[in-house]
Amino acid sequence: MLIEIMKSKLHCVTVTEANLNYMGSITIDEDLMDAANLIAGEKVQVLDNNNGERFETYIIKGERGSGCICLNGAAARRVQVGDVVIIISYAQMDFEEAKTFRPTVVFPREGNKV
Repeated sequence: MLIEIMKSKLHCVTVTEANLNYMGSITIDEDLMDAANLIAGEKVQVLDNNNGERFETYIIKGERGSGCICLNGAAARRVQVGDVVIIISYAQMDFEEAKTFRPTVVFPREGNKV
């Protein structure tokens, strides 16, 4: 049996941009992606602590060291610049493997720095 569990989490990053005129996705600083074991194209769930929104999108790489967290396309309507969000990715794995798996959880500093 396969189950879905949390693989990676960026806990409480701040939205730096919202770009409605883009084809969709979330742009994440590549330093944050590396720290949280995330890759471009990976599906993530975004949870907005300010307004309660929860939605899914996929990652595109942002400029390394920029602190960028930018919601693009339709997702830009679900957040405001300055909102604090949690970004979570999940993985499917065997039930027994899942019992010992340890997710990567990152608590960025101010300015979305690792």
